[in-house]
Amino acid sequence: MSTTQAESRPVHTRKSSVDPATAERLERHLSQRPDKNDLVERNILKEGNVAPSLQAAKEKLQRSQLEDKLEHALQQRPKPEDLVKEGILQDEEAPPTN
Repeated sequence: MSTTQAESRPVHTRKSSVDPATAERLERHLSQRPDKNDLVERNILKEGNVAPSLQAAKEKLQRSQLEDKLEHALQQRPKPEDLVKEGILQDEEAPPTN
């Protein structure tokens, strides 16, 4: 396209579908909106560099990893009988064995 054709096109101005008072109120509200860091500090937004669509999957994975770690730690925990033998628990403090 040559420059003469581009210059001869009519320029269309876009009309706003919102009246000026509404646009002004919207701008005022947007300018008072808290910034991202404030929302993160208040636990409204999650911190991180993961896309919002993946945030739930990330949290589910972290929870699952934490559950696995806790389960492993509980399995490694000494049994009450062993604690009695080592003198850490008194015999009457040990829970009954089933």
